[in-house]
Amino acid sequence: MADDPLPFAAAPSHLLEAAVYCADLDAAERFYNGILGLERIVRDRNRNVFFRVGTGVLLVFNPSETVKPPGNPDRPVPPHGALGDGHVCLAVPGPALDDWRARLETAGVEIEADFRWPNGARSIYVRDPDGNSVELAEQKLWKQPI
Repeated sequence: MADDPLPFAAAPSHLLEAAVYCADLDAAERFYNGILGLERIVRDRNRNVFFRVGTGVLLVFNPSETVKPPGNPDRPVPPHGALGDGHVCLAVPGPALDDWRARLETAGVEIEADFRWPNGARSIYVRDPDGNSVELAEQKLWKQPI
């Protein structure tokens, strides 16, 4: 990268999408839609399933499919993937976290951690069927220094 100053570009306004990788899309769909209640937007066979999260989208990709070159010239998305467990954090109102803990436990989902950060925000951590870390946290987690 050159030492020349970069031209101005406005900062992105928000996170539009984030991705995790799950080899078993049926299990991922049962978890993200059935247990977490996220609205399924679309599923493309065994390649991906996408879920609405507020104004953003959670992309769940099958890692063995996304490393392949695109087969559709109308969607020339470059191959991609990740190794190891990923992480995603979903915002939940603080008072609802007790309800979420009960729902997750009733569904047989192990609570990996449930604690308060130094700024007072609470987080609950679980694993999706592929081992990705899924955090449910109060939105104030990032409103003050943690």
